[in-house]
Amino acid sequence: MAFDATFFALVGLILFFILIAYLKVPGMMAKSLDERADNIREELAEAKRLREEAQILLGEYQRKRKEAEADAAQILAAAEREAAALTEEARQKTEEFVARRNALSEQKIRQAEADAISAVRSAAVDLAIAAAERVIAAKADGSTQDALFKDGVGKVQARLN
Repeated sequence: MAFDATFFALVGLILFFILIAYLKVPGMMAKSLDERADNIREELAEAKRLREEAQILLGEYQRKRKEAEADAAQILAAAEREAAALTEEARQKTEEFVARRNALSEQKIRQAEADAISAVRSAAVDLAIAAAERVIAAKADGSTQDALFKDGVGKVQARLN
């Protein structure tokens, strides 16, 4: 029987398989694959846990954002109400100021009218007295003047006593 290269290749292959079985390579490979599968399962579990935590955090941040938006809306509404109240108060104060200034101006005008009327009356009285003096002086003679003077002096003495 002639042994050719195919026979020796077959014998080498069988010896290789026996050596692999003797060294427990399939068990080591299975163990290695099991360890790798366990690692992958752990990584998947960790990824799932992290995803759930991320979902929880996302929900919490969305809730906080909605609360912040609600707070901002409340603050904005309060600011608008306060601005409206301040505007109304300023309008009322302005109207009151204008009314007081108008009243003060009208009072000053009435006072100025009264002063003008008094001045005109005083000037009219002075003019009437001066005119009466001229008329009396022109019509009265010396004896009439003496009688009027004595009469006036007598009235003054009567009032002083």
